[in-house]
Amino acid sequence: MHRLVLIRHGESEWNKANLFTGWTDVDLSEKGLQEAAEAGIALKDAGFQFEYAYTSFLKRAIKTLNIVLEKMDQLWIPVEKTWRLNEKHYGALQGFNKAEMTEKYGPEKIKQWRRSYDIRPESLSDDDERNPALDPKYRNIDDPQAKPHTEALCDTIARIVPYWENVIRPRVQTSGDIIIAAHGNSLRGIIKVLKNISDDDIIGLNLPTGIPYIFEFDDDMKLQKDYFLADEETVKKLMDAVANQGNRK
Repeated sequence: MHRLVLIRHGESEWNKANLFTGWTDVDLSEKGLQEAAEAGIALKDAGFQFEYAYTSFLKRAIKTLNIVLEKMDQLWIPVEKTWRLNEKHYGALQGFNKAEMTEKYGPEKIKQWRRSYDIRPESLSDDDERNPALDPKYRNIDDPQAKPHTEALCDTIARIVPYWENVIRPRVQTSGDIIIAAHGNSLRGIIKVLKNISDDDIIGLNLPTGIPYIFEFDDDMKLQKDYFLADEETVKKLMDAVANQGNRK
C-alpha cells in the first residue's frame, strides 16, 4: 500500500482577517500554528512514517510542513519546494477583504472569481508591487506560469498536474508515505485528478485548514480509499466555514 497525505496549511493571518491571499507570502496565525501541531500529532499517532515531502514557495505551507514533521520527529526527511504548489493567484483581489469585495461587486461575481473553473479575477498591472516578477522567489524562473498576474482554477490545475504526473506520482508509487503541504486550490488540482472529479464538481470542494487528507493506493496507483484524519462532523463544519468566507468580515 502507498499512502499520500495532503494537508492545506494551517490558518494564516490573512485567513483570520478574511482577506484574499493568493501568492501573498503571509505567515500562520496562532491558530494556524496550533492546527499544524495537532496535525503532526494525529499523523504520528496514526503511524505515518514519511519518506519524502513536497511544499510550495509560500511560508504558510512551509511552516505547516515543518511543524508537522517536527511533531513527528521527522524533520530530517527530504523536502522539495516548488512554485507549482502555490495557491491560486487572485490577481488584483489580493489583500482585500472577501466580505467587502462581495458588497462591492455582488455575491455572484465574487463566487465566480473564488470558485469558478475558468473565470479569472481582475489582473495585476506589470508595475504592481504584488507582481510575482518583482519577487526574488520567482525572478530566476523562466516559465511564464511562475509569474501570473491572475489565475482561474483551471490555470492552477494546469501548472500542478504535470508536476503531479511527472514528479510526485512516481515518487508515491515507489515509496511508502508521502506528504504534500500546500494550499486549497493547488491541492484541489491534485484531488481532481486522483478522484476524477469533473470541472463543474471540483469548484464545490472546500478544504479545511490543517486537517490531513489521506489517499491510499495499490501498487498500480489505483485509489483504494480516501479519508480525512478527523471526524466527519468536524470536517463538514470546517468545509462549510470555508465556503461561507465571502459573507464574513
